[in-house]
Amino acid sequence: MKKRIAFATCVQLGLSCIEEIYRIGGNLDLLITLKDEKAKNKSGRIYLDDIANEHNAPLMKINNINDKEVISALKEYQIDWLFIIGWSQIAKKHVLETPTYGCIGMHPTLLPVGRGRAAIPWAIIKGLEETGVTMFKLDEGVDTGDIIGQGVIKLDQNTTATQLYQKVDDMHITLISKYWEDIVNNNITLTKQSEVDATEWPGRKPEDGEIISGMTMDEADKLVRAVTHPYPGAFYNNGEKKIRIWLAKTNVNDGEIKLNDGFLIPIDYEIEG
Repeated sequence: MKKRIAFATCVQLGLSCIEEIYRIGGNLDLLITLKDEKAKNKSGRIYLDDIANEHNAPLMKINNINDKEVISALKEYQIDWLFIIGWSQIAKKHVLETPTYGCIGMHPTLLPVGRGRAAIPWAIIKGLEETGVTMFKLDEGVDTGDIIGQGVIKLDQNTTATQLYQKVDDMHITLISKYWEDIVNNNITLTKQSEVDATEWPGRKPEDGEIISGMTMDEADKLVRAVTHPYPGAFYNNGEKKIRIWLAKTNVNDGEIKLNDGFLIPIDYEIEG
């Protein structure tokens, strides 16, 4: 018997997945999103009204994924699996246990590496040659659940956050397409994460994008690429003005911003203050 599936999201990443489910002939029995007035300024914020109308799917607008009304709806619609993708609130135990089989999430690293926050900027700052997206069964930990599947994304020394963000979006779609039939037919294999290999990446704030003269050209270049759009951007403060840098190149001999072993030359930038 086909499983009954619900999907919670409020950002483009999740909407891309929903669109792919319908594109491959799948069905969703309940859509969940935030109330319209909430998280208006969230990066990539979207609304599900149009897609719900188009596919005649029940749409629920909530304040928090852990609200009693969510539990009631999951029971009422007899949901077997709940996808929670692109959602900043952590689902608690009673939500995770209400669907028959549990909840499914995605994380933009190759878990167990890079649990936590700011996965896209960190992959670039750390100079990784590859990262990816992991589809996994949610548990009470942060990004600690059993793995359903993964997709690898290659990086090089020119990859920007803008490009990686798009590749992560594409990989979400790829994984949904690849594992959808297995999920609805209850045919998935769960793989435990190796705690020995697990790493956790901390959250990042806009002020972490500051370029300082003690940095090497390599460090400054990585930082500019890591926090460009859709993130707040790298910046340099010379005492008189702040330069917000979206794209730059490095040079050993001369340039606008003196670094430890050379110079940084802003290409796409704004002057603030």
